[in-house]
Amino acid sequence: MTPILQQDIMYLTGVGPNRKKILSDELGISSFGDLLEYFPYKYVDRSKLYAIRELTTDMPFVQLCGKILGYETFDMGPRKQRVVAHFTDGNGVMDLTWFNGGQWAMKNYKVGEEYLVFGKPTWFNGRFNIQHPEIESLSKVELSTMGLQPYYPTTEKMKRNGLTSRGVEKLTRNLVDRLADELPETLPAEMVQRLHLMSRDKALRTIHYPQNVRELEHARARLKFEELFYVPLKNVRYASDHRRRYRAFVLSRIGSAFNDFYHHQLPFSLTEAQKRVLREIRKDVGSGRQMNRLLQGDVGSGKTLVALMAMLIAIDNGYQACIMAPTEILAEQHLATIQEFLGALPVRVAMLTGIVKGKKRAELLQQLATGGIDILVGTHAVIEDTVHFANLGMVVVDEQHRFGVAQRARLWSKNTNPPHVLVMTATPIPRTLAMTLYGDLDVSVIDELPPGRKPVCTQHFFDNQLASLYQGIRKQVALGRQAYIVYPLIEESEKMDLKNLEDGFEMLKQVFPDMKLSKIHGRMKAKEKEEEMQRFLNRETQILVATTVIEVGVNVPNASVMVILDAQRFGLSQLHQLRGRVGRGADQSYCILVTNRKLTKETRMRIDIMCDTNDGFRIAEADLKLRGPGDLEGTQQSGLAFDLKIADIARDGQLVQLARDEAQRVITDDPECKSARYQLLWDRMRELKKTKIDWSAIS
Repeated sequence: MTPILQQDIMYLTGVGPNRKKILSDELGISSFGDLLEYFPYKYVDRSKLYAIRELTTDMPFVQLCGKILGYETFDMGPRKQRVVAHFTDGNGVMDLTWFNGGQWAMKNYKVGEEYLVFGKPTWFNGRFNIQHPEIESLSKVELSTMGLQPYYPTTEKMKRNGLTSRGVEKLTRNLVDRLADELPETLPAEMVQRLHLMSRDKALRTIHYPQNVRELEHARARLKFEELFYVPLKNVRYASDHRRRYRAFVLSRIGSAFNDFYHHQLPFSLTEAQKRVLREIRKDVGSGRQMNRLLQGDVGSGKTLVALMAMLIAIDNGYQACIMAPTEILAEQHLATIQEFLGALPVRVAMLTGIVKGKKRAELLQQLATGGIDILVGTHAVIEDTVHFANLGMVVVDEQHRFGVAQRARLWSKNTNPPHVLVMTATPIPRTLAMTLYGDLDVSVIDELPPGRKPVCTQHFFDNQLASLYQGIRKQVALGRQAYIVYPLIEESEKMDLKNLEDGFEMLKQVFPDMKLSKIHGRMKAKEKEEEMQRFLNRETQILVATTVIEVGVNVPNASVMVILDAQRFGLSQLHQLRGRVGRGADQSYCILVTNRKLTKETRMRIDIMCDTNDGFRIAEADLKLRGPGDLEGTQQSGLAFDLKIADIARDGQLVQLARDEAQRVITDDPECKSARYQLLWDRMRELKKTKIDWSAIS
């Protein structure tokens, strides 16, 4: 017999084949369990009765008890009528109004009978009025049992087929009434008791029909914890299993490559944050366990330098290192940076990208396979089957969110034992999100900029202030600086965007007739982009007009102005990344956000946040709250969009931490996942694996 929660939604009273298809197409609800986990988004208190004399127009919803005194009808044109019922609670009179369905109301709601009326009060024609009220016969309602009424998200198609919020509520009521037996528990009894959690059965019933706010919060806490618990449990279990299964190379020696670089080539003193991260990396690579570490750091914080020093440790121990970047521009930037850092040190560095072909490629692959290359810089070309290392011991993955899980994992097969892995991101990830998304990774943070860097000054201009903006650019260029002017990339119409950039480029040539301009966009060939970037880097042009192709991989210390046109079209993360293209030298830099005046509340908040702070982690936290985790850069691109039904990563930080701690406690207690004490958890994880993302393979 099929367990009740797995039964087809079609067989629930009030559904049938037609509504089943609508629920499946619109909400993905195909079983009783799916409906039970379709949670309300808000609740209205139905436990309180108001008197008509207590009503005010700022009340959201009210509930009254009384009788209908009579009806009036008003013509509103051909075959249209407004029906008004005069309603009294014994102490005052108000109106109930229908613009549609009035005849049905007159037929079903009798004069003189007592009804419970619910709706939003407005003031019209000298009286309070509720339009299209919800009405129930008082004889069918037990007032003492009325609690909070749930409201469910619906779509237009659902509403057209009678599945309004109230319609969904009736289906949910039918289901809850049908659940005679207690629903099975999914957390160990000891954990439920120790954490003072509500039982799963009671939580799922209560979340739909709570009697009061306190009961609702207990139900929410239980369901949120469960949802958040299984994500880190899977990650921590995977990490534990991985560490037990794979031996790692022990990189215990600090030799000439590292020491010569540190004492003779290092261009400036490391920040305390960089030193802390290096200590964490040294501890990892010397432990005998494979390092799996996420390195977060804002733009310009010195992540590449830390990564280079980690790779030098591998070289000192007789291993090769590899750094993989998402684009050729960024790979070339890394190569130039690493070669500049190393100077004359005898470390052999080469680059492998898609443009390296023929005899040159064959020679490079031969050198790599025989140990003639110490550090390989490349794009996804480095994971091709034809690429063999003599002894790969350290892998650095930059801008890791731009690589799929399978691409990153293929680097592991490049040696008999998996190499140590350092993944880097310049997109700061809020701590709660990092714990959830990257639960199997240890996290390091570089949270300070090198000395001498000045914070970028960010200002908001409206598009009728461009004359003043252009004057500011002229002043900066006169001082020998350079500027970026960025046009938005519109996914829906890239042709339109390209036309905007082309038109804008021609217009800017007229605005700045005495200056030289470059342009760069995604439709240009790699060689053309490189030539334009090189002209800008060599100061042959003063202004670079571009799309978001310059978001990563551009390092021009002399550029001091970043102008972002139509900034309202960009997310916080992207604005922050673009701003990171300036402020890379010792001069004061500026980021100008240009918008029109018609800004939504959310857009104005984004602009204000950018102007208020340069702290990437504060910006990431704000982005998480504004947009949700599924939209943040790095989750959707990797195929890891969240499927959280009730928890909120941004607002449930304490529960995220508690869930992570409990997951770690379980794995520490049962590292091989064989204890009967936790069999319930392992069975539940197998169930979830059938329907949800494989969170274990993230790194």
